[in-house]
Amino acid sequence: MAKILVIDDERSIRNSLRDILEYETYKVDDAENGIEGLKLVNSKKFEVILLDIKMPDMDGIEVLENIMKVTDTPVIMISGHGTIETAVEAIKKGAYDYIAKPLDLNRLLITIRNALDKSTLIKETKSLKQQQVSQTWEMIGQSDAIMQVKELIDKVAPTNARVLIHGSNGTGKELVARWVHEKSSRSYAPFIEVNCAAIPSELIESQLFGHEIGSFTSAIKQRKGDFELANGGTLFLDEIGDMSLSAQAKVLRALQENKIVRVGGEKEISVDVRIIAATNKYLNEEIGKGQFREDLYHRLSVIIIEVPDLNTRKGDISLLANHFMEDVSGKMGRAMLTYSDEALKKLEEYKWTGNVRELRNVVERLAILCDKEVTAEDVERYVQPLG
Repeated sequence: MAKILVIDDERSIRNSLRDILEYETYKVDDAENGIEGLKLVNSKKFEVILLDIKMPDMDGIEVLENIMKVTDTPVIMISGHGTIETAVEAIKKGAYDYIAKPLDLNRLLITIRNALDKSTLIKETKSLKQQQVSQTWEMIGQSDAIMQVKELIDKVAPTNARVLIHGSNGTGKELVARWVHEKSSRSYAPFIEVNCAAIPSELIESQLFGHEIGSFTSAIKQRKGDFELANGGTLFLDEIGDMSLSAQAKVLRALQENKIVRVGGEKEISVDVRIIAATNKYLNEEIGKGQFREDLYHRLSVIIIEVPDLNTRKGDISLLANHFMEDVSGKMGRAMLTYSDEALKKLEEYKWTGNVRELRNVVERLAILCDKEVTAEDVERYVQPLG
């Protein structure tokens, strides 16, 4: 049974809509103003929302903007005081449709059915995307350490809280960032990754904020920055501990004001971006050295996720080794190799300085060089080929 929310300050309208919709077997909740409506949106799931435009305290357009930030539920605007300009504005801001009062019952019910079809399609698309992502970016492991990370992701992902991910190289910080994005309400929007360590300091600001024509020698055309490209979605700042102090200052301003200015430009551009940052450095130490801004650190670290080293989750190594072998073998078009018990024990005893990334490389090497079953001797021979 589909759930519909009616937000309207007129009791008679709410009661009439409730009677009509419940007769059509829909389940209905209602709110007498925008504030109450937003509370319901944040606490319950609805398939369709009917929203009046002209209401006291908070009008329907403002309520619509807030709804769009937390859900992709179709919103049908209704009003007896609207104009064409109002309808156009509502559609531009994300409304599914606009219906004028007095409401045409047939049109209302048809619009609701079409909105429900859209809602169902959105759910199916997200489910298929989630399955695809789970296959590509699956988080393997059952150790206490990795289960704690998974639980924290589930808690923080539905919010818009900024996340700082800390961990050694190769532990899977990008994987954590992608799961935070995919489990959020922004999963339909872009996930843009910026490797702050790989971009020269003189180019990082152009990368993040874009530039105007002629702003520097090679700026032969206007370019949108990653903040703009990630609008509505997630911007992942990998290895943010390597970002220049100048760029840090501009990122801080963007987080404070939700606005950016392109390099060489003057116009402020509004952006709605969730920031996830990652680093292998201890930023408190970098702050003490004067290499990282303390105010930016506090902006980024609303939630901190510590990704464990592989050596602290030995019980996951067999699972990871088998998962990687299946993946690598499939891409090579070969039958999957198995491991002897002694081979898996050797892998568990090895000190993985490169963490999960190193383990995957070793498994790929074993898949290429071994036959049928990976033995303990194979592990000793190939885990450190230059040893």
